[in-house]
Amino acid sequence: MTNIRFYDTIISPVIAEKSTLLSEQNKVVFNVKKDSSKSDIKHAVESLFNVKVVSVNTLIRKGKTKRLNRISTARNRARSSRDLYVSRKDIKRAFVTLAKGHSIDVSVGI
Repeated sequence: MTNIRFYDTIISPVIAEKSTLLSEQNKVVFNVKKDSSKSDIKHAVESLFNVKVVSVNTLIRKGKTKRLNRISTARNRARSSRDLYVSRKDIKRAFVTLAKGHSIDVSVGI
């Protein structure tokens, strides 16, 4: 794998309350590509951040579904079939556990 492939695997770090609490346990959370495997994520994190990865856990968050009212005239208010349903795309997250003594500061560069 080339270094460019590593940059394509990891999309962005997740900065939220849960991820900051997990950082105390040597865990870092990243948004990753949906087709990347756990071994791809492990190699990408180890090569980009020069750390030792113990384990990688992944999950896919389903995108929210929203309803948009396309036509809001009096004639079409009774027709719910005119509503348009759109959904956000699914996001794959990786929870990376680092070895003791290793850390990644994801808040740098924001």
